Amino acid sequence: MILQMTLSSPFLLSSCSSAHRLNPLLFSKRRHCPFKFSHFPFHLLTKPRFFTVAAAATENGVFTSPENAKSFDFSSEERIYNWWESQGFFKPTFDRGGDPFVVSMPPPNVTGSLHMGHAMFVALEDIMVRYNRMKGRPTLWLPGTDHAGIATQLVVEKMLASEGIKRTDMSRDEFTKRVWEWKEKYGGTITNQIKRLGASCDWTRERFTLDEQLSQAVIEAFIKLHEKGLIYQGSYLVNWSPNLQTAVSDLEVEYSEEPGTLYHIKYRVAGQSDFLTVATTRPETLFGDVAIAVNPKDDRYSKFIGKMAIVPMTYGRHVPIIADRHVDKDFGTGVLKISPGHDHNDYYLARKLGLPILNVMNKDGTLNEVAGLYCGLDRFEARKKLWSELEETGLAVRKEPHTSRVPRSQRGGEIIEPLVSKQWFVTMESLAEKALLAVEKGELTIMPERFEKIYNHWLSNIKDWCISRQLWWGHRIPVWYIVGKNCEEDYIVARNADEALEKAREKYGKNVEIYQDPDVLDTWFSSALWPFSTLGWPDVAAEDFKKFYPTTMLETGHDILFFWVARMVMMGIEFTGTVPFSYVYLHGLIRDSQGRKMSKTLGNVIDPLDTIKEFGTDALRFTISLGTAGQDLNLSTERLTANKSFTNKLWNAGKFVLQNMPSKTDESAWEAIKNCKFDKEESVLVLPLPECWVVSELHVLIDMVTASYDKFFFGDVGREIYDFFWSDFADWYIEASKARLYQSEADSASSEAQAVLLYVFENVLKLLHPFMPFVTEALWQVTIF
Repeated sequence: MILQMTLSSPFLLSSCSSAHRLNPLLFSKRRHCPFKFSHFPFHLLTKPRFFTVAAAATENGVFTSPENAKSFDFSSEERIYNWWESQGFFKPTFDRGGDPFVVSMPPPNVTGSLHMGHAMFVALEDIMVRYNRMKGRPTLWLPGTDHAGIATQLVVEKMLASEGIKRTDMSRDEFTKRVWEWKEKYGGTITNQIKRLGASCDWTRERFTLDEQLSQAVIEAFIKLHEKGLIYQGSYLVNWSPNLQTAVSDLEVEYSEEPGTLYHIKYRVAGQSDFLTVATTRPETLFGDVAIAVNPKDDRYSKFIGKMAIVPMTYGRHVPIIADRHVDKDFGTGVLKISPGHDHNDYYLARKLGLPILNVMNKDGTLNEVAGLYCGLDRFEARKKLWSELEETGLAVRKEPHTSRVPRSQRGGEIIEPLVSKQWFVTMESLAEKALLAVEKGELTIMPERFEKIYNHWLSNIKDWCISRQLWWGHRIPVWYIVGKNCEEDYIVARNADEALEKAREKYGKNVEIYQDPDVLDTWFSSALWPFSTLGWPDVAAEDFKKFYPTTMLETGHDILFFWVARMVMMGIEFTGTVPFSYVYLHGLIRDSQGRKMSKTLGNVIDPLDTIKEFGTDALRFTISLGTAGQDLNLSTERLTANKSFTNKLWNAGKFVLQNMPSKTDESAWEAIKNCKFDKEESVLVLPLPECWVVSELHVLIDMVTASYDKFFFGDVGREIYDFFWSDFADWYIEASKARLYQSEADSASSEAQAVLLYVFENVLKLLHPFMPFVTEALWQVTIF
């Protein structure tokens, strides 16, 4: 169980007695050799009492000995994992006391399928968790999945479409029932795949963002924010997905450089024969123009400032010509059309200047009545027709190829439309101030440190958060409206329909009728509560909340630092008065061997499950853990092949150690090995030179690796262990030991060599276990004498 215990021990044991019985790494001295080095990071206490469990596991075919297998059998990984889980090794135990080490797993989408991003976070978080378990700390890695509002609704809608059914043909309750059925059938896929990576989570505490308790936390958070005046309803510009028919978050919008067209259009200056030429990539939005802007320092146009321009194809509608220093004189013609209903920059400029906001588009992407004769046309059809008619009227100057950043829906791939829509928002400024202060005061450490600047910049320039989505799957907004009343002025915020009706009757009389807001909350709203809602909040008396909150570490990709991490910090401080975690560890992206982002288009996607089948889980984990925090990692088959060889090297070293140990019945030989102690400097210095050198190097390695583990320098940890094992132990000391094992006539020399082989090899297994849990566990189990 070294590994098991490494795993397990580090894993947990349900009781003190079981812990000592099952966990050599953490809880026992060296089997028969009570080696103890003062600075070794993993606690080794008492003699092991886990032989019966290990023996049973071996007899049941969980483990295979290097004596019986040429190489480590990857197919045994699932058996080993199931054994760990069946023994309860992943649960936290407080037998040894100490501050708990707690990690909340970033919840993957319930629709998800394993990719290298998952493999990266699982490997890094599991390293942290196993290491701290092995140090004896109560350790909890809490797993779960996200309901993924848009993604899940899309999946189920496609499934229904294959049956000839449209969502709109069903009631909301009928649809959500089908989604729950889909979730029960397919929702566990990503969880099982994460287990395949060796994730030592406490699965008995697994959470889902739509669980009843977590849903109550979401409602409570909404109510508390509303009571403080931090949630409001209003019509503002949002990212709108015409196909999905919902607002989407900034995170769900991906920008790509795409070839397009720049259209040059004439706007006549009212009362004059002069024209101003505007360059735009979206001519169909001109129906929403409310002004024409030029740079006040642009001498070409200064004489027109303060005059009026006529918007083409609008039957003479006039808009003012204004000056604004943000207009780029060198882009296009230097004349900018202001369409605040369909452009984020124009929207903020219009609000600053008090300009009106015109919306020319319906929510399905067609133009509305503001567009006159173009009403009902799809936005792209309208663009073609408008340009054709501008050419006929002589108002089209020219069009030219132009590359621009196009916003596309992350889920559906369609072009996102900035659109004014009535939504619910959270006022963020006061929440952001506290989150900024947490980093400034050292209550929160972000690694790598350079990401503090990004965190601070985003929070210092934060905008209010649109939290409503026009979906059926998700947390329904806990707001009820009064039939016959103004929705923006007369509404009730309540925990459930009964409470809402009671409040409405108190205010409007017993005959009042109410109906709930049809929208749901942004998935990121529930995710922002994840570190504490999963532990029982808002019940602050819950045992898990009292024991494990605040958590210790939040590990995730740097690309969601502000979309998720910063929001968790803000909500944690707001609702619990405490930063939800002490450390944020940000990993980079995994790219292909040429440094390109993996994509289906390029055909360079590497499937983790296929990789595991070919190279083994340990080789994959070790490979992707050797990077530097915050930096992208190039993944190649060459690296995977090299680390598969490393796995085989470990296996062969284990075989050598096993083959050169005394028979289990040779008590005198084992007594001689037992009498070899390496816990004091003087006991090491009296060893023959090869043994003295390798043990001393091991102790130096332990110090270095412990320091690097504690600093979260996992790449350094892996490289140091790899170099020591391969060069110093396997290639050098194993060869040197053969002279004592095979040629020495002195029993003491042979016993010293055997003791050192065992001591060094087992400690290497312990050090390496957080990275490569399967092969190290298997080797530990079969070297129990």
